[in-house]
Amino acid sequence: MNIKYFDNSATTRVKEAVLEEMFPYLSLEYGNPSSVYGLGRRAKKAIEQARERVASLLHCKPQEIVFTSCGSESDNMALKGMAFLQKEKQTGKNHIITSCIEHPAILNSCHSLEKQGFEVTYLDVDAQGFVNLESLMNHISDKTFLISVMFANNEIGTIEPIQEIAKIAKARGITFHTDAVQAVRECANRCQTNGN
Repeated sequence: MNIKYFDNSATTRVKEAVLEEMFPYLSLEYGNPSSVYGLGRRAKKAIEQARERVASLLHCKPQEIVFTSCGSESDNMALKGMAFLQKEKQTGKNHIITSCIEHPAILNSCHSLEKQGFEVTYLDVDAQGFVNLESLMNHISDKTFLISVMFANNEIGTIEPIQEIAKIAKARGITFHTDAVQAVRECANRCQTNGN
């Protein structure tokens, strides 16, 4: 059967190399990595090796890598975690800036947070899907604690200027989050090209 599949940004076939590497942990080495017996310790070692490999790809520390079940879970944890931290610390900051073309995991989290008293600015984008940096800067207030703009759009492929956005956020003491699910390969390619 000849199938033309055009939704690879949502989910895609597992590469043979990945399947081969994962197969032992799906069949024979399936132990609980939190346990003390041999099967579990081997599973734990495999997880830690994977954590180191991902950290190496992203040029960060292994302890900074947290595995989740999917990108949506990660987005929810990042946005809601930061928001609830602001509320718990009573910082008085309740403003989030994002774009209107984010993944539903971000948009739904923002809508949920709005119902809990947070304010969200949804930046418009141009015809190619780019966030306007001047508009971003104009919407920052003393109550802004988080800017979340995706790296690569999962529907139109726009690669946002996240380095510039990160610099803007850092200069103002604002946390910057990016949903980079669609961009890990792009990140790796850029790091390799730049020699980083």
